[in-house]
Amino acid sequence: MAKTKTPAARASELREEIGKHARLYYVEDRPELTDAAYDALIRELIALEEAHPELVTPDSPTQRVGGTPVGELPNVRHEIPLLSLENAYTPEELRAWADRVVDRLGRTPDFVCELKIDGLSISLVYENGALVRAATRGDGTTGEDVTPNVRTIHAIPTVLHAAGAARKISSKVNIPAVLEVRGEVYFPKKSFAALNARREEAGEPLFANPRNAAAGSLRLLDARITASRRLSAFLYSIARWAGPQEPQSQSQSLLLLEEILLPVNPHRTLVSDLDGIFAFLDEWKTKRHDLPFETDGVVVKVNAFADQKRLGQTAKFPRWAIAYKFPPEEATTVVTHIVVQVGRTGVLTPVAEFTPVLLAGSTVRRATLHNMEDLSKKDVRIGDTVAVEKGGDVIPKVTRVVLEKRPKGAKPFAMPARCPACGEQVVQREGEVAMRCVNPGCPAQVAESLRHFVTRRAMDVEGLGDERIEQLREVGLLKDVASLYALTADQLAPLERWGEKSAANVIDEIEKSKDAGLARLLFGLGVRQVGEKTARILARRFLSMEALEEAGEDALTSVPEIGPETARGILEWFALGPNRSLLAKLRKAGVRMTESPGVSGVGGALSGGVYVLTGTLPRRSRDEAQAAIETAGGKVSGSVSKKTTAVIAGEEPGSKLDKAKALGVAVWTEDDLDRALGEAS
Repeated sequence: MAKTKTPAARASELREEIGKHARLYYVEDRPELTDAAYDALIRELIALEEAHPELVTPDSPTQRVGGTPVGELPNVRHEIPLLSLENAYTPEELRAWADRVVDRLGRTPDFVCELKIDGLSISLVYENGALVRAATRGDGTTGEDVTPNVRTIHAIPTVLHAAGAARKISSKVNIPAVLEVRGEVYFPKKSFAALNARREEAGEPLFANPRNAAAGSLRLLDARITASRRLSAFLYSIARWAGPQEPQSQSQSLLLLEEILLPVNPHRTLVSDLDGIFAFLDEWKTKRHDLPFETDGVVVKVNAFADQKRLGQTAKFPRWAIAYKFPPEEATTVVTHIVVQVGRTGVLTPVAEFTPVLLAGSTVRRATLHNMEDLSKKDVRIGDTVAVEKGGDVIPKVTRVVLEKRPKGAKPFAMPARCPACGEQVVQREGEVAMRCVNPGCPAQVAESLRHFVTRRAMDVEGLGDERIEQLREVGLLKDVASLYALTADQLAPLERWGEKSAANVIDEIEKSKDAGLARLLFGLGVRQVGEKTARILARRFLSMEALEEAGEDALTSVPEIGPETARGILEWFALGPNRSLLAKLRKAGVRMTESPGVSGVGGALSGGVYVLTGTLPRRSRDEAQAAIETAGGKVSGSVSKKTTAVIAGEEPGSKLDKAKALGVAVWTEDDLDRALGEAS
């Protein structure tokens, strides 16, 4: 009879088994178990640990669920700065970099080519094999402590083991006393698609791309949410190795990281010359789209650390490494139709529909032609063969027409004289390229206006995504933005995919939006020429919708940054009867149309200062930071000069930070901004 395992032995066995399959799933993308079978192992371990709490270990897979939310992410200073890499966009730029390397060394070194992971830079510190700290890159010198969040990432071990120990074989690698490694946290394509599907179902705004989603997920204050998003990671360098067997090259470093079971991208190669580099680039230019993660280029590094030390670094980049970005891919297809879409401000936009074509890893079927001027310049016609590429591998665009393949009889496309959505006359104002429908009741404009009105930057109504707005329009509950405030939970709850809780949450959000204030309301209404920044300027100057309605052109143009064209757009909007009727309905619904005098900025904490934002801030979006600065009387500029008061630098700052340092301009963190605003705890 087989001997029954003790709970301790079974728990140890389960942890080892789960660790093995987690690595196969999250790192190597070759799972051997179904999700159900993997979950069964987790459940068995949870049951064992609940029955025997003394068996719970810090590195147990059951502990990767995240703890209670934290108030803020503390800052961490990197002992060894995380430098950014110089970029190359053409073979000529890459060749020039390699020539500089050869000139400085007096010979051609070996190079390591690695796929460039499109994620968020991370630094991990292990002491005696245990993960003690994980930090974001930040400005390269100071990052944020995201250790609780990183502990939820299954690809990253919380305790290191040599591969030999895990595989029951003899291992020659000893775990160093202190190990600091750098890498990239990323969103696998499947996890990203699943996250956006959940957000769409919940009526929440979708993430634009996996990189932004990964950055946001890693910096959440609640690690339990991070855990639910199934991030992964690849590590690509060793910053510190305090122990024997210290690696002497990049290729040796990657092998050592693999040996101690840290996740390393297997798609890499060691080459001896530029031809080898270009061969690797050619291999992955299109093959990359079959990978389970996003990559937008290749990082090339001089292999030997002795050579890297000789080459040194500039103020910003190491001279021994470069990131080559893949050029946008192009494909050809045939235009089958040109349709005209109507936006929320009435602008008509021609869109080319074409035979589906595979481009940069996804199938594309349409691309905007922007406006009549763009359409005329490219002269796209139905039946034309066109070249299509993705700008930044994201947004499809028609780049040119293959004229030699144009079919006989293909006619130039003419924009319609009447709106395709409502049938009203289309106008083109003097000096404008855009053609627009000026009917405020146009159903296409109403639909787009509703979508814009509820966005986070406008009235911030969570739970009302595009699908739900369309559903409510179809059943007759939404006719304009004012009709939002007539909705009741009893109307929403019986609808398909709603329910009582969902309905109550949305009604609460709508009620809360009534107090969003004049600036958000102006932006949400979509007044022509009034963007987010202009809406804040108008709200601070006039303080009420009534005062703005009564303002003439002289009063408007006397406001800094409000020019004649913007003033005319505002006056025309208020002159339309349907818009005045809409405002009356919003007032009746209780929507606040004033701005507190306290937000005028005059005499505020930052009054008279000029500030520049760069990089990703820990706690605020760029828009939120700009609003806070302007509310306190400061001005936000897009460029750095000697007149700049301070540059506020977040994670992965751009060239603005370098210019600030060169000019001697003060550089602030978000904590410095909080102190200046009087918000520091």
